[in-house]
Amino acid sequence: MTSSSFSPPVPPPQEVGFAPMCAEQLDAVLQLELRAYEHPWGEQHFRDVLQSGYQAQLLLGGAQLLGYFVAMKGVDEVHLLNMTVAPQSQGQGWARVMLEALALWARGQQAQWLWLEVRRGNARAIHVYEAHGFRQVGVRRAYYPAGPGQREDALVMSLAL
Repeated sequence: MTSSSFSPPVPPPQEVGFAPMCAEQLDAVLQLELRAYEHPWGEQHFRDVLQSGYQAQLLLGGAQLLGYFVAMKGVDEVHLLNMTVAPQSQGQGWARVMLEALALWARGQQAQWLWLEVRRGNARAIHVYEAHGFRQVGVRRAYYPAGPGQREDALVMSLAL
């Protein structure tokens, strides 16, 4: 094997933690959102989240943005609105870390349930949610945009806390 054909794995960040999302980070969040999704949230979505006071957390590995989640608290439930892992950091367990942090926060808010919608075709995310204990409880027909004139169903999933 020549040295040019070998790429050493990228070492995991030394320090990983959460920080509240704020307006100063929106450029980085939007860049990640655009890389991660075919139909990304726009800047106004995130500005509305911040203005509404939703739970919006960044997962940082040092100065690197590994991912983020946005959740809305209801009476006895929390609804996960967006969870994104940076494409280069996927498959490393960061979604699980964010789901654990979200569940911990939701329990602290006396929530009894976590809810989410996920694209029917997003098998990788569905697997992550099911492995975390979420179960499908319904379908929202034509919920997501899926290209010009097309829509994709969302699976509604819940987790009892």
